[in-house]
Amino acid sequence: MKGLLVDSNIILDVFLDDPVWAEWSEAALSEYAHHTPLYINQIIYSEISIGFNKIEELEVAVSKSGFQMLEIPKESLFLAGKAFLKYRKHKGAKKSPLPDFFIGAQAAVLDIELITRDKTRYQTYFPTVKIISPK
Repeated sequence: MKGLLVDSNIILDVFLDDPVWAEWSEAALSEYAHHTPLYINQIIYSEISIGFNKIEELEVAVSKSGFQMLEIPKESLFLAGKAFLKYRKHKGAKKSPLPDFFIGAQAAVLDIELITRDKTRYQTYFPTVKIISPK
């Protein structure tokens, strides 16, 4: 499977017109959308819902942006739990919520790239995932 899993921070940059990151995120998504599918999952959908008052508004924005929904496979859920356990055993600060581990694990299991601004966190626990992020 080829494609690009899009982290919620990238989508919210664009949807909420972040003054610092919107331009970079929009350009990156536009570049990749020309030659690869852009994916989100249920976790990302939930995270980006904070930018909307109604589900109908979110549905329109997701549809117009061309994001395709990927179900999270059980293998990803299992890997997310194991990576989160490793994080907690290493006394990780409570800055990395479990949802980030679902996202990283899905990219790892499906062998797809991930676009995010949280490069270090994902690379630490999912080193096989190719990360696209700002320099």
